[in-house]
Amino acid sequence: MNPEKSLEKIWSNQLIIGLTAYLKKMKGEATKKDRIDYIDSLISATGGLIAIIIIGLVAVNLGYPMALGPLGASCLLVFCAHKGQLSQPRHVFGGHLFSTTIALITWSILGKSLFTIGLVLAIVLILMILTKTLHPPAAASAFVAVNSQAGWGFLISVVMGTFLLIIISIIYNNLFQTRQYPQRWL
Repeated sequence: MNPEKSLEKIWSNQLIIGLTAYLKKMKGEATKKDRIDYIDSLISATGGLIAIIIIGLVAVNLGYPMALGPLGASCLLVFCAHKGQLSQPRHVFGGHLFSTTIALITWSILGKSLFTIGLVLAIVLILMILTKTLHPPAAASAFVAVNSQAGWGFLISVVMGTFLLIIISIIYNNLFQTRQYPQRWL
C-alpha cells in the first residue's frame, strides 16, 4: 500500500471526525417544557412597569430618553430573573457605571466610528469580567453613549436610573413572600 495514500486517508478521517464533533456542538440539547407561573410573570411585569415609568420620568426630564433601552433590559433581568447573578445590585450598578464611563472616555478620545464601538465593547467586556460586574444591558448603555454621542450628562441619567431600579426592585420584590432581592450585595 502506498504510504502517501495511507497518510492522506488518516488525515481525511481526522478531518471528518473533527468536523462532525464541531457540528454536533451546534445541535444544542433538548429542553424540557417548563410550566409557566402566570402569577409570578404578572408580578414581574408589574414591577418592570412601575420601575420603567419612574426611571423614564427621570431620564426624559434629564434629556436622555435613550437611556431607557438599556435600563429597560435591566428591568427585565431584575424583575424576571431576580435570583440570577447578573441581576444583583453589584452587577446592575457596576456594569452600567463602568460601561458608560469607559464608553464616554473612549468616545471623547476617538470620536464616533465603528472601530470605537467595537473597541468599547471589547474594553467593557474585559472590565466587567475583571470587576465581577457582568451585566449584558450595561454593554447596551455603552453602545448608546457612543452611538448617540450623548455626552457626560448621559452618565448621570444612567447612574440615577440604575440606582432607582435597584431601590424599586428591593422595595417591590420583597413585598412578595416568594421573592427575595437582592440575593447578595457583593
